[in-house]
Amino acid sequence: MKFYYHDNDSSVDQCAPHDSGEPVTAEQLEKIGVLAFHYPDVEDVNRLAKERKYTNRDEVTITPEAMGGQENYEKKLKVFYEEHLHEDEEIRYILDGEGYFDVRDKDDRWIRAQLNAGDLLILPSGIYHRFTLSEKNYVHTMRLFQAEPKWVALPRPVDNNPYRQEYVKAISA
Repeated sequence: MKFYYHDNDSSVDQCAPHDSGEPVTAEQLEKIGVLAFHYPDVEDVNRLAKERKYTNRDEVTITPEAMGGQENYEKKLKVFYEEHLHEDEEIRYILDGEGYFDVRDKDDRWIRAQLNAGDLLILPSGIYHRFTLSEKNYVHTMRLFQAEPKWVALPRPVDNNPYRQEYVKAISA
């Protein structure tokens, strides 16, 4: 697991590392409500799920083949990479492969989280973010939910959304 500021070089593919060379600490992530853990054993994930009342989960494999071919895969990656927020926490545990979550810091800069097998990331509701795979084009992830599984992405800007407003208030305190 590695965290750093995104280089914002739009001339390079979104699946490239985009490492600016400016690292981000766990403390910086916590200030924006992002939690990160490394759990080599799924039993650790089960304990966290019980503590945080995640009652549902599913698994998703993202590859060109799993998405029905290269064209569908590329369309899906574009959707994942559009900046958005959710009204629920987003919890992802990487079972295999590699992917990137980008989140906005308090100054609206992108922080990139490089996640590999065993890494778990919790994004608070209301945080602007996006997701993409690495250049390996493969990830197998577990999604955890506190209620029935849903994935409703609200594209930016939705600053008047009550979950967004609550999030901004929480990180401004």
